[in-house]
Amino acid sequence: MKILTRLLVIAFLALPFTACKKEEAPKAEKVDAPLSAPKTADTAAWRTYVTDVAKRNMDGITNTPYVYFLPAETTEGFGGQYERQLEKLEADLGRGILGGNMLVFASPSFTKEAEMIETAFKPIPPGSMKDVKVVYIGTPIDGERVKAAVTPAGVNYIFVEAK
Repeated sequence: MKILTRLLVIAFLALPFTACKKEEAPKAEKVDAPLSAPKTADTAAWRTYVTDVAKRNMDGITNTPYVYFLPAETTEGFGGQYERQLEKLEADLGRGILGGNMLVFASPSFTKEAEMIETAFKPIPPGSMKDVKVVYIGTPIDGERVKAAVTPAGVNYIFVEAK
């Protein structure tokens, strides 16, 4: 009887501790709807949109993405910004982009962005950018131009229609 009493006392004392260890159900991760592309040339709105697109395409990426954003052609000093962006892209590509990296291209001036990509990717050796992701945000017509320019480099090309 003494043993039974002791076991009941131990069980009674242990009960509150076992109740505290109740597992919580895993919380479902909230997934927000994708943002829509801005209909204006507002640079801040575009940057927010591009950030959202980049985050949604980060699977398999181990480094911070390279983001190349051109403002609208109506922006003051656009020609100089285009030239600097092209020089930066050519320099980055010239150094070599290793697998696990992502390049994101966006602009309210889709055609100029596609032109810049075509120019910069011309000298890139075929197959030299394996496991690099290239995301282009633009129109389907310009997306095909970009695809033709970047595919020989061996990249994983992703087209996101700006709509």
